[in-house]
Amino acid sequence: MMGEIFWLMAQTSRPAAAADSFSRYMLPMLLALGVFYIFLFRGQRKDKKHHQNMLDALKRSDRVQTIGGLLGTVVDVRDTEVVLKVDETNNVKMRFNRAAIKEVLVQGAEPEKS
Repeated sequence: MMGEIFWLMAQTSRPAAAADSFSRYMLPMLLALGVFYIFLFRGQRKDKKHHQNMLDALKRSDRVQTIGGLLGTVVDVRDTEVVLKVDETNNVKMRFNRAAIKEVLVQGAEPEKS
């Protein structure tokens, strides 16, 4: 009889032990993963938004660098293309996809309005 009581008590305490082990070990791990996820993807979204704003603000006479390392001056900005002058002496111009612009090195002067 006494053995049955201990056996019943052990059976009823198992779910509580399982819940206790979950909150003790898994909950902090899940919280850490959640924080890691937020910081990781927040930074990527922030960088992507900054790059898109930079591409939207491209204008003539900006000095830029492409993802391939080529330096040039913006001559023309179209919807999906950018024309860069890469050699001043020979007047060499190249067309690039707008997404190929890595960064704006020097912003050009604002054109004067007459």
